[in-house]
Amino acid sequence: SWPISFTVTAGADTDLLAGDLEVGSTNLKEPKDSKDLKDTAPQGARLWQRWAVYGAVILGFIVILAVTAKRLLARSKLRGIATVLIASGVGLYSATASFDAYSGEGHSHDAAAPTASSNSPRRLPDGSVFLPKIAQRQLGVRTVLAEVKSLPATLELGGFVIMDANAGGRVQPTIAGRLEPGPRGLPQLGQAVRKGEVLARVRASSNPIERGNQLAQSAELQARLALARKRADRLAQLEGTVAQKDQDEAQAEVISLQQRLVAVAASVSATEALISPVSGVIASARAQAGQVVDARELLFEIIDPTRLRVEASAFDAGLAANIASATLSAGSGAGAISIPLTFSGAGASLREGAIPLQFQATSQQALPLAVNQPVKVIVQTKNQIKGVRLPASALVKTPSNQDMVWVHAEPETFVPRTVRFTALDGTNVSVIEGLQAQDRVVTQGAALLNQVR
Repeated sequence: SWPISFTVTAGADTDLLAGDLEVGSTNLKEPKDSKDLKDTAPQGARLWQRWAVYGAVILGFIVILAVTAKRLLARSKLRGIATVLIASGVGLYSATASFDAYSGEGHSHDAAAPTASSNSPRRLPDGSVFLPKIAQRQLGVRTVLAEVKSLPATLELGGFVIMDANAGGRVQPTIAGRLEPGPRGLPQLGQAVRKGEVLARVRASSNPIERGNQLAQSAELQARLALARKRADRLAQLEGTVAQKDQDEAQAEVISLQQRLVAVAASVSATEALISPVSGVIASARAQAGQVVDARELLFEIIDPTRLRVEASAFDAGLAANIASATLSAGSGAGAISIPLTFSGAGASLREGAIPLQFQATSQQALPLAVNQPVKVIVQTKNQIKGVRLPASALVKTPSNQDMVWVHAEPETFVPRTVRFTALDGTNVSVIEGLQAQDRVVTQGAALLNQVR
């Protein structure tokens, strides 16, 4: 029996399977009703085989002895006869011994085979795990010495990502109409835009009654403008006999009617340019060419990925004055991210029974976050507690769903310890109960170690 272990990997999940490889002869004996029959039948078969071999060896010995004795007697060399007798006896003993060993090998193999299963990874009755050194290297088990020190007390708050009011904006039309592409076409998600760039145009649309009224008003203004121009021309011809005041009034009326006609004509086929209020990237787009939109309908959202904010809710009004630092934590497993945050400010009024707190990322690079994405905000307060700083990968679950860590008690023995902890930041925790100083805690390979059965 030989100990073997398999490491099975499926995506981000890894599992350890331990077992024994059995190598030996297969027992082909048929079961009997009586125990005496099971023991007697194989022994009888072996006895007849042994006597058959003995007979064959003795017969061969007699033949060899007769031939050799005939030759030696002819030459009168009695010393050769003794030598042949001794050699034949040794050969006979060796053959019978070999047959005895061979005939008993298949039946005693299982009992005499060394058992190596004691060196395979296994869970001991007290809950600890026996893991040989070679298996520890295969699983990549790494440990650190526990060190009790003063760590900041933390709180975990729920929040979500929001855009910076000074680095993001929304594009909405002020009139209802049909949407038309801009100079570069309609912007797509993730496209970079500049402040003042025309993203699209809206051509105003109106119902038939409103449009008829506008056309009628335009025709009336055109007629009045024609009469005003004729009157102004006649007064200009009578210069010197007509007061200058009357001539100025006629010219002013012509100019007024021209401006009113232009305004009414523009309202019949008015267009509005939708301009980007800030520089950034398109975060959301709800526009299609030819789409009919209403006034104040949200068409585009523009954000600066380097200037996102996080808003969290706290039920303690005094927390804002006790914040030392904060960390954003999002995702889990291999895709988990941790981003340092700086506290920006807190609201002075309750929102749904909680105080809104705003944080800003300290990184000047584009963050892998989306607006309105839910995140966890780990707030480190100015208060201090005693605990052991460990990476979050050291924590595993017991069968009863309790938090625990593995302690390297002996060179090949690991002992489980139930602990109580608080999140320290996005990647580390503070174990405040369950560990002592100088305990060697498993920080890498704990999940695989926890699967040993």
